[in-house]
Amino acid sequence: MHVRDANPEHDANACASIYAPYVTDTVISFEYEPPSEREMAERMRAAYVWLVADDGQRPVGYAYGSRHQQRAAYRWSADVAIYIDRDYHRAGVGRALYAQLFERLRDVGLWTLCAGVTQPNAASDGLHRAMGFTEVGVYRRIGFKAGAWQDVRWWQLDLRPGESDPPAPELKLAQ
Repeated sequence: MHVRDANPEHDANACASIYAPYVTDTVISFEYEPPSEREMAERMRAAYVWLVADDGQRPVGYAYGSRHQQRAAYRWSADVAIYIDRDYHRAGVGRALYAQLFERLRDVGLWTLCAGVTQPNAASDGLHRAMGFTEVGVYRRIGFKAGAWQDVRWWQLDLRPGESDPPAPELKLAQ
């Protein structure tokens, strides 16, 4: 398995294909319609970091870090997400992607990562726990999909425990 930077021109279609079943077949994503290849490419360009895991033939998963909130004081934080092709669940792809993503986000000056996981989702909760995240709360009945209200558990990871006085992060998006 090779983890590399995503290329929007070459990887957007594969990432859209990986993501589509999460939209159409689950409540994991709160979107109702899968994004097009073009929309996925735009999302990839807007992310701080977007990585893909490639099995030597094709991308089989991706992870990214994006803006957490727009207010200036949030600029040291990012939201992270990860999506893996169903055929590669429980194969270590998620850990490999997240490990490299977190290092890259730390390198650009981020301090705190946040992840939202629609409940129930034992596999995703387990991955976030294993990667060092701490549960910070649950938004109850926050999204309505598949004819029912859905809860989202929020996780947080401190990339720089014990450090203070952060320099401004070196992000490619305007603050």
